[in-house]
Amino acid sequence: MQTQPTQIRISWPAGHLTASLHDTPTTQALIKALPLASTARTWGEEVYFDTGVAVSRETDARQVVEPGTVAFWTDGDALALPYGPTPVSRGDECRLAGPCNILGRVDGDPRLLASVHDGDPIRVEVVDA
Repeated sequence: MQTQPTQIRISWPAGHLTASLHDTPTTQALIKALPLASTARTWGEEVYFDTGVAVSRETDARQVVEPGTVAFWTDGDALALPYGPTPVSRGDECRLAGPCNILGRVDGDPRLLASVHDGDPIRVEVVDA
């Protein structure tokens, strides 16, 4: 039976959004660590933050992703949320710092992430069904 994607809410001082996550080993490890509070970092048009979760890189990890992809950067134990080009992008692509595990997608407009400032407190929690 196909399970519904897990929804998480990501909140920061200027706003919040939800994301739908696929059932992957990384998603399961992340969900166990929620709720979590962290400090947002920005890198070009990407927001990332430490989760305290350590996982291995999955076989389908990718470096170039669509805007709004929810990715997990295994080298930094961080959730990476790209919404546009980063300093290593070629053209308009979303290129992450390295191959990342793909967890799911932001619900709605990923450009909301532009209102996150470097150093903002950020909170991630599961949205109860």
